[in-house]
Amino acid sequence: MDVLVGLGGSDESIKTLRQTIDRTQAVGDDLTVAILEKPEAKRSQDEMYEQADTLLTEADIDAELVRLEGDPGSALVDYTEQGEFDQLVIGGGTLSPMGKIQLGPITEFVLLNSPTTVKLVR
Repeated sequence: MDVLVGLGGSDESIKTLRQTIDRTQAVGDDLTVAILEKPEAKRSQDEMYEQADTLLTEADIDAELVRLEGDPGSALVDYTEQGEFDQLVIGGGTLSPMGKIQLGPITEFVLLNSPTTVKLVR
């Protein structure tokens, strides 16, 4: 399967990448990692790129790393449309006090507009 994972610079993004790496090692997916531009994120785009590269190298996975500029949701959906990905993996969603999932605006945009199947890692 050809998998695209979108990373925004949060701890959640690292968790999402680690889970995707585990799956890639288990089943041999082709992996592309898109690093989103999110100025308000915990890690800069450069820091996230370096951390992703380190995790992929440690796992001995040959994946393409790309940097996406502009609005994170739109950039990720546009990049997904340009490729022939079988699945898009993103992190997102928190639980409300009532136990229901709450989605941030970027996650919601991607879920509603992605041209391919989206796997949401929580």
